[in-house]
Amino acid sequence: MKIHARRTFAGGLALMLAAGCATGAKPVPAVASVDLPRFMGDWYVIAHIPSRIERNVYNAIETYSMRSDGRIQTVFRYRNGAFDAPLKTMKPVGTVRPGSGNAVWGMQFIWPIKAEYVIGAIDPDYSQTLVVRSARDYAWLMARTPTIPEEDYRRHVAYLGALGYDVSRLRRVPQRWPEPEAH
Repeated sequence: MKIHARRTFAGGLALMLAAGCATGAKPVPAVASVDLPRFMGDWYVIAHIPSRIERNVYNAIETYSMRSDGRIQTVFRYRNGAFDAPLKTMKPVGTVRPGSGNAVWGMQFIWPIKAEYVIGAIDPDYSQTLVVRSARDYAWLMARTPTIPEEDYRRHVAYLGALGYDVSRLRRVPQRWPEPEAH
């Protein structure tokens, strides 16, 4: 029963994300190039225009790692509805679109559907990024840290608005982590 529910959940998410690709919307601009090894690792989801499944996530983190076949293993970890809710994970696989400078991926939650995933902005030090879609239905502001300065947040929101997103739909993802120990 649980396996069927997970497949149904993943299939529904994949169909929702892929449906946005078929709208004929003007493509969103991608960054010129992405240094994939630098992009790998943990990214805290600071804010997003969420898919149905993500509407109430807490402590959301997306982790990327290179696979031996050249694709990107993704692990999305989150708690649904509260900081103390059970940890949930999703494990889609990204495939970089050739000729995109590593900035446009197909994110596969369920075979054979690959949802559009565009790295629309990345800070020079790879500390913050925006992932967007041409359908302007979902977006993710992520950082290497669980919080970012307010002026950075406003800059990213303004850019999303300039891309044609309805930024009133943007949701800040609650992030609460233990303070690192002083040494």
